[in-house]
Amino acid sequence: MTFPNIDPIAFSIMGWPVHWYGLAYMAAFLFGTTYLSFAFKKRPADNFPIQKLDDVFVWIFAGVILGGRLGYVLFYSPEYFMHHLADIPKMWQGGMSFHGGLLGVITGTYLYCLKHKLSFFDLMDRMAPTACIGLFLGRMANFINGELYGNVTTSPLGMIFPNGGALPRHPSQLYEAALEGIVLFILLNIVLFARKKARRMELSGLFLIGYGLARFTVEFFRARDANLTNGIFEVISMGQILCIPMIVVGMWFVFKTRKPV
Repeated sequence: MTFPNIDPIAFSIMGWPVHWYGLAYMAAFLFGTTYLSFAFKKRPADNFPIQKLDDVFVWIFAGVILGGRLGYVLFYSPEYFMHHLADIPKMWQGGMSFHGGLLGVITGTYLYCLKHKLSFFDLMDRMAPTACIGLFLGRMANFINGELYGNVTTSPLGMIFPNGGALPRHPSQLYEAALEGIVLFILLNIVLFARKKARRMELSGLFLIGYGLARFTVEFFRARDANLTNGIFEVISMGQILCIPMIVVGMWFVFKTRKPV
């Protein structure tokens, strides 16, 4: 296949470039908040009134940005940022971690629910599909940027990326967009809305399992980070390592708690 070679800069405002990556984050937040309001109207929660959603959005956004950036710093490039502390806030140069963003969102929403005495899992279960929206848009932005491409391949799906050398590579960003974004979103919605009663913690657990398995699988096709190729990373990638506890915790959520909401 031919890489579309789309300009990573969507447009400029008074000389300031607006990147597709930034627009993807804005769109994810817009569509995610819209979906979350819909989910609470369609599947109300006794212990989390829909009126409280307006306040929690700020906590979610802060968790995504701060957690995503700090996760990248700590998980993927700690040695570099240890000697370049001034580069940590420079998110426009790239570098966000989904696992870090997830931990940031979990922390932010937990503190919010604790402060207002609300049900944490009533919120997280309905938020789970919104993460798929963000994942889809984020991976599509990665694809437009020609980054996070896969290993060299002879598959007819292979593409020659601008910064990936002369040989075709797996478009692993599209694999992740399809599995983590579309497929997982559909499955979670089926579980959430097809039953008469949802089960507290189940959606959260299924998301952790589904994302963990999808990401773990795609990592076999995705090129390793240049600074994470030696030692244990010759056998398993950082992404796969971070997915293992997600899958374990997700399985515990699904099987431990069966209380209907």
